[in-house]
Amino acid sequence: MKQTPRIASLPPAFGSWRDIRPLVAVVSARYRTLLQYRAAAFAGFATQLFWGAIRLMILAAFFAAATEPQPMNLTEVVAYVWLGQALLGMLPWNVDADFRQQIRDGTVAYDLLRPLDLYSYWYGRTLGFRVAAPTLRGIPMVLFAMVLLPLAGLGDWALIPPASAVAFAGFVGSLVLAAMLATAVTLLAHISLLWTISGVGVDRILTVLVTIFSGLVVPLPLFPDWLQPFLNWQPFRGLADVPYRIYSGNIPPAEIVPELVFILVWTVALVLLGRLILLRGVRRMVVQGG
Repeated sequence: MKQTPRIASLPPAFGSWRDIRPLVAVVSARYRTLLQYRAAAFAGFATQLFWGAIRLMILAAFFAAATEPQPMNLTEVVAYVWLGQALLGMLPWNVDADFRQQIRDGTVAYDLLRPLDLYSYWYGRTLGFRVAAPTLRGIPMVLFAMVLLPLAGLGDWALIPPASAVAFAGFVGSLVLAAMLATAVTLLAHISLLWTISGVGVDRILTVLVTIFSGLVVPLPLFPDWLQPFLNWQPFRGLADVPYRIYSGNIPPAEIVPELVFILVWTVALVLLGRLILLRGVRRMVVQGG
């Protein structure tokens, strides 16, 4: 191991957005690269379809046995599950394997020499990583759940259309913000690799936190009442619970804007936190390799 030479001018703690063309180019390049993995996308689609069906059966059994009114009806839960399966790749439950390899072999040092704000550059790469998988897997999943299931006589298990035009607009807006929030969370995990190197532990922690507290395992409104105050304020709720409930109409139109603000505030907070941690990490970086 050897320590990197001091860079003459480190990226600023808070980058300038006067020219976003380099960021757009980074997102586009990473996105187009990941779109080439079609076989992996097909395998992921089949796997997510299987687990989506399992989750629907379990939740349907829960509603059949429930003796009291629930905060969500079965139709809303079905939409929640299918959207969760379609957009699973957008959730920050893992780190980018290519980025992890850069940390291990020391080629991450080249990123310090690029004439770009380092955080913005990594954010763009990570954003492409987070949105590529839902494009390949999400579109077939939505078509299957919304079109093929009704044709097969399984309309009760199908993905319903958005509750209204307002709900659809709110869903799109919340989905964009959720992608930005997911990128900020993933980037925190990427930055942590400057210290942990391996990233295996980070993957394990993220998988548990994200899948449970985003609502992917059980929709958050179905958790016990005493846990709701915590669930309503933690950031992972903005990744899945908010967009999916807006889509189904479980979140009424009057509450959509406050929910969007909630996601935006958490995104800004995590971006600022990531920049501060990255600034410290770069100053103490030790390159693995020679």
